[in-house]
This record gives sequence, structure tokens and C-alpha cells, in this order.
Amino acid sequence: MRATPPAVTQVELVYFNAGGGHRAAAQALQAVLAERRPDWQVRPVDLFRILDPQARLKRLTGLAPEDVYNKRLARGLTIGMAQELVLLQALIRVAHPRLVARLRPHWEDGRPDLVVSLVPNFNRALAESLAAVRPRTPFVTVMTDLADHPPRFWIEPRHTQHLVCGSDRARAQALALGIPAPRVHRVSGMLLRPAFYADAVPDRAAERRALGLDPSQPVGIVMFGGHGAAAIERIAAALPGHALILMCGHHAKLAARLRATGAPGAPRIVVGYTDEVPRWLRLADYFIGKPGPGSVSEALHCGLPVLTLRNAWTLPQERWNAQWLQAQGLGVVLPGWRGVCAGVDTLLARLPALRAAVARLPPNRALFELPEILGRILDDSAAPHERARVASADAAAMARA
Repeated sequence: MRATPPAVTQVELVYFNAGGGHRAAAQALQAVLAERRPDWQVRPVDLFRILDPQARLKRLTGLAPEDVYNKRLARGLTIGMAQELVLLQALIRVAHPRLVARLRPHWEDGRPDLVVSLVPNFNRALAESLAAVRPRTPFVTVMTDLADHPPRFWIEPRHTQHLVCGSDRARAQALALGIPAPRVHRVSGMLLRPAFYADAVPDRAAERRALGLDPSQPVGIVMFGGHGAAAIERIAAALPGHALILMCGHHAKLAARLRATGAPGAPRIVVGYTDEVPRWLRLADYFIGKPGPGSVSEALHCGLPVLTLRNAWTLPQERWNAQWLQAQGLGVVLPGWRGVCAGVDTLLARLPALRAAVARLPPNRALFELPEILGRILDDSAAPHERARVASADAAAMARA
């Protein structure tokens, strides 16, 4: 008799492109699962393509939902987003039955054995639709923020949700909201791309000299995510005497303006969109940017103290990050970029102490911890059903005997 081949474990990673960090986390997780769990078939799924497969909104407005958000980030038009988030969440609640109805056929067709969400706000609809169609399939939310922004952002306490947290703060929030401790899984930070664990630049001083950067002088790196931001230009203009690496991402017009402007007396390296972010971070001595969980985690992982801000323009889910940085002595937090020159002076005066605090942080190995956690969740979910199947088979065999 021909042996039946073992069933392939189907895993879906749910992401969207708003902000870029969710997709980056999904890609990082897909890469490490391909290495650590080759027996799994892993499929990234864009949530908005499930909810709007004909892209009706894009055809109607010319923009996908995430494009509006990303353009606002690039232009710095973020004030009022705390109020808008409340409105968005209300709309999602009103649309909840339709969202569940739209998601159910996807689970029926794909028949996943494990679903991992890397998005906020939609986890109630994801969990309920999955439970209705495949009640034995575990649902796991991997937070790509350092902390939750309750209510109803990452944590859905009334649903069977495993939660992966990258900070003590997030874990405490989950337990306080009633998530049972066995379903709260603490990892050592945010998910970083595998490239961040590659070997460092072999001769940092030589590479800095080749770029026109003095190895003996501090170099700042200015970064606002993959879409860039208008604030980079303002920061560069306010720091004429400082050597800077300016990461512009997809913002080609910004990069062109910065290259045309230059800075007398200080070297400026203008970088467009690149996959070599770890290399550029390791060539710098300190980081300037918004307190996004991804960029802050990348900077700290590369040993850089952080200069950031916290004010009404800061995204509501990122405000705690700035407080945490300041409380841990990992950087300097400003009320606005107008004070960036004084902020850099303060950071440079404290640079040895700040770098020592960064060096004391526990290593971030979350990317490599998560495959083990997901494997345990799958095993635990299958165990009761497998035990019941074996017991039933044993009982049938005894009856036949």
C-alpha cells in the first residue's frame, strides 16, 4: 500500500501596506519561516485585497486606502490622527458584519492551519470570521508596535487570540485586558529583517572615509521610513554644521532637492530607497526620526541613540515609544523639530552615556523566537483533537477485538 504523504501545514500572514512596517514584518517572518520551518507553506495575504478584490476604492479615487495614509506621513500631515483613529474604529465596528462576510470565503477557500495577523484594528473581524469557518485554526496577532493603543487597536480580549508582544508594557496590557497568560507570548523586541543580523561593516572607518565622512567625527542618520518625509529637509537645513546621512526612501523629489542644496562645511550623503538600511545605520553614530517602532528598533539594534519628538503630530500609537526611550535613557525627546539643533547638541554631549545604555539592552532575537512560538501554538491546538482521534480509534479497535 502506498504511504499517504504528510499534509502540508498552511500558514497565512495577514498584512497591509499602511506605513510599510506591517508588510516589512510579514516579509521578515516569511523569510525566517522558510529557513526554520521548510515543512510549512507560508503565504502573505494583503488584507485590503481580500476586503476589496476589485480595488473599487482605487478605481473611484485613484488611490488605495493605504496610499492616502502613506502620503500624509510623507508630508507630515499627521495632526488630528488620534481623533481620526477613533472615527476609523467606529466605522470598522459598523462594517463588522460585512467584513466577516467578506473574509469567510477566503478562509473556506484557503483552508489555513494557522493565521498570523500583523495588522491592528481588524483583528476582531479576522478572528470571528476564521472561528466561524475553521474553529480549530489558531489565530495569532503579532504586534508590530511596542505597546497597544487601547481600546480595540491590537488586543481583542473577547476573542480567542494569541498575542505576541515585544515589550513588557504590551504584555502587561494584554494580561490587564483579560487575555489568559498562556496565550500571551513575550519576545525580545520588534521583528527586524534578517539583514539586520548579518555581519557588520568589516572596516567602518575605511567605508566612512570613502564616503567623505570623517571617522573621528559623529555622523547622524535621518530616517522617516520607506516613504521619506518633508521633515528631513527641515532637519537638514537646521543642522548645517553636522555630517548627516539622509534616508529619503521612495521620496525621489526630496532626494533631488537635498542633493541640489548640499551643506557648506559638512558632508551630506543622500540615499534613495534601498535594501541596505542596516549598512547605513551601522555607519552612523546617532539616529534622528519619528518614534516609529520599526525605525527605533532598527536604530537601537545597530547601537544608535535616538533623537525623536513627541507632540500633537506624533501618531497616537507611537507616543508611548518616545516616553519609553526617554525613561530608559536611550535618547533625547523634543517637543518639535524646531529645537533639533539644541537637541543634537544635548545628545552629542551625552553620547557616551546614551550609547552605553543602548549597549545594555537585551539582544533583539524576536525574528528567531517567533517560529518556535508559532510551532508550539500549532502543536497545542492540534494535541486535544489528535488525542481524541487516537482515543476513538483505540476504542473502535477494542470493540472489534
